[in-house]
Amino acid sequence: MNVWVYVDTSKQVGDIDHLQVFASEAAAEAWFRDHDPEGVAFEYPIRDEPA
Repeated sequence: MNVWVYVDTSKQVGDIDHLQVFASEAAAEAWFRDHDPEGVAFEYPIRDEPA
């Protein structure tokens, strides 16, 4: 399973809006349409086993 992560570099680490994590690419795209049309998210795997 993967998530899509967006980092708002105009926010400080720890700010509530610094990161956005989406369960699907479609959810990320919908959020971008309303909040940051030029933004991008990167795909990141979720670990379900100990490293």
